[in-house]
Amino acid sequence: MQLHKETTASVRATRRRSIRVNSRTWAPYWFVLPFILSFLIFFAYPLFRAGMMSFQQVLPGDVQFVGLEHYRKLWNADFRAALWNSTRYTFWTLLLLVPVPMVLAVLLNSSRMMARNLFRSALFIPALTSVVVAGVVFRLIFGELDGALLNSVLNVFGIPSQQWLYSSSLAMVALVVLAGWRWMGINMLYFLSALQSIPKDLYEAADIDGAGVMRKFTSITVPMLKPITIYVITITLYGGYAMFTESYMLWAGKPSPQNIGLTMVGYIYQQGFQYFNLGFGAAIGITLLVITLLISMLQLTVLGMFRKED
Repeated sequence: MQLHKETTASVRATRRRSIRVNSRTWAPYWFVLPFILSFLIFFAYPLFRAGMMSFQQVLPGDVQFVGLEHYRKLWNADFRAALWNSTRYTFWTLLLLVPVPMVLAVLLNSSRMMARNLFRSALFIPALTSVVVAGVVFRLIFGELDGALLNSVLNVFGIPSQQWLYSSSLAMVALVVLAGWRWMGINMLYFLSALQSIPKDLYEAADIDGAGVMRKFTSITVPMLKPITIYVITITLYGGYAMFTESYMLWAGKPSPQNIGLTMVGYIYQQGFQYFNLGFGAAIGITLLVITLLISMLQLTVLGMFRKED
């Protein structure tokens, strides 16, 4: 009899625990658990290891603590060139990949636009193309020979051929054009989705008040697109400083002349995997993370992301 009572009490306790685990209180935690595990395994732990490695000299079979030695020799000519190139690239991609997709989205969202679906598909297809393949194609387009596509077009207008990938300014043009071709459709899609959520009553009221197309765009469309605009700016900032494959493919994996195509991530790859200086590469990565975080926080503060709306 006593054993039966103990068994019954144990079953009831197990049921209560099961009910608590399956209750609405625990349900949100189960849903976010995959994200938390992914964050800890694929971001937090690698970041911690990279931070530790930046204070170490890592050699095959030998790891030595060197303190701040890597950070002391960080401010060199190659680092300055990589930081300057990444910053210029980010600046020009921001000018290209924020306002232009917004305008394209407004045009393609208009009912008066003919063949809207065709243009939407045509602008989005580059996002589905491998960046490796795109890099090879653009290297041929921006070739230095007279027979290269872009030089052939210039020659038709009497302009001499250019050595696109041997000049700092012209190489930046090639990188920005490649970025615009590849990411224009994705940013346009973000703005298109945001345009669907703007109440049409606002535009009808503006029509009644006699507002023109530009007035409706500046007074209704742009303010209502502010949240998605901030998001697009943020991911463009991140993408600018994280750019590597485009530059790597344009110069066929070889060092660019006078480091005109060296980026921050490219510098990490060069030091960590080509020169096997993993500690110094980790220090560059941590520095890049801090720079990107500070710039992102600054732009979010300037754009009022942290201010409460009235």
